[in-house]
Amino acid sequence: MNRRAVLAVFGAGLVAALSGPAASHHSFAMFNQREIMTLEGTVVQFQWTNPHAFIELEVRQGNATRRWSIELNSPNNLTRQGWRRNSLRPGERISLRMNPLRDGASGGLFLDLRKADGTVLDSGLPKNGQPVNVPNF
Repeated sequence: MNRRAVLAVFGAGLVAALSGPAASHHSFAMFNQREIMTLEGTVVQFQWTNPHAFIELEVRQGNATRRWSIELNSPNNLTRQGWRRNSLRPGERISLRMNPLRDGASGGLFLDLRKADGTVLDSGLPKNGQPVNVPNF
């Protein structure tokens, strides 16, 4: 193999190695982190999945029911915060605080929740309107 081919293979390997972590990360810019909403509803599903866990929550609004999809941290990080894959069960009533999606869709970034028995589960994210990994707009 000539020197040019070796450099090309090395360069391609370097690009691939450096692009992996960047491609796997996503920004929280889609959430309005300056607004905090409180939802009271029933857990439909708690998805203990990578790269992010989700709470599917059914919220009664007047005569209608609206389903919300709330994004949490990764199961690895949640475990370090005391969460378990069975921390929430379908049918549980909770009060949840989150930063809503900027586009107005039924979703948001999880902040914390209170279960009916008073147990509080937290995200570890700031709750003072200070954005996480987002430039100030």
